Amino acid sequence: MDKPSVTLIQRQGYQFEHHYAPSIPVLLSDEPAPMGTGQGPDPVELLASAVGNCLSASLWFASQKYKDDPSPLRTEVKATVGRNERNRNRVQGLAVDLHLGKPAAELGHIQRVLDTFEDFCTVTQSVAPAIPVTLRVLDSTGAVLKG
Repeated sequence: MDKPSVTLIQRQGYQFEHHYAPSIPVLLSDEPAPMGTGQGPDPVELLASAVGNCLSASLWFASQKYKDDPSPLRTEVKATVGRNERNRNRVQGLAVDLHLGKPAAELGHIQRVLDTFEDFCTVTQSVAPAIPVTLRVLDSTGAVLKG
């Protein structure tokens, strides 16, 4: 199995450069004001991005197996952050809306895809035991297909 890695280098204050493989551009993260300057996504946004990206890619992969094309996909992830019993900020939930680019009627195997794709999402399945993740899948007409 691959061992994905990233090297973080502090640029200044709360800004960190994220270095991946040499062929991948450097990503800058930062905390929002007043702590940071908001020059890039903060860690909660990066977590939300990882979950949303993984679910989107998993749905795309499952669709491709059946030669369906739900593109263009659009995924919105909203994180809920609040205080725990020790008064520390924690991510308390992630709500994901995955929008298909086509009506469900144009996707011949959409129910099979919906029944399986979530289970193959490495990031979401790893995060979900600690942080509740709710998922809705909507087609291009706004019909809720899952969730």
